[in-house]
Amino acid sequence: MDCRIAAGALVVRDGKVLLVRHRKPGAYDFWVAPGGGAEDGEDLHSALRREVLEESGLLVEPERIAYIEDLLTPKMRECKIWFYARLTGGVLSSSSAEAAREYIADAQFLSRGEFGGRTIFPPVLRDVFWADLDAGFPAPRYLGLRPMEFY
Repeated sequence: MDCRIAAGALVVRDGKVLLVRHRKPGAYDFWVAPGGGAEDGEDLHSALRREVLEESGLLVEPERIAYIEDLLTPKMRECKIWFYARLTGGVLSSSSAEAAREYIADAQFLSRGEFGGRTIFPPVLRDVFWADLDAGFPAPRYLGLRPMEFY
């Protein structure tokens, strides 16, 4: 089984969290905080900055580890480190070539109230994330092992 380490960004602006929509007709349609696997020799902070820029057009700076998530597919195990990150610039867009290759159809800041009817990842965004955000993410939280639903 292959292993991969990844970084994801939890970026909040005006009470809304940054999500990108992965949409492949006939296969999947879900929203997830931006992020992805670290490339050869790339540290997690650099991977996070690159992935957010590729997927959303935004520039961010990681501030602290919020969550650690284990994801499992039949062929791979991924450890994803979710960082709370500060927005520093850029223009919101999902039109990069990298986004197109990953079937990213949109990037938006969504409020918790706008989640209805949407598949959202990581699942923690639906509940405890908001209390952790208010508390300033005092300590990283391990989210456990779960099957990756789309791969």
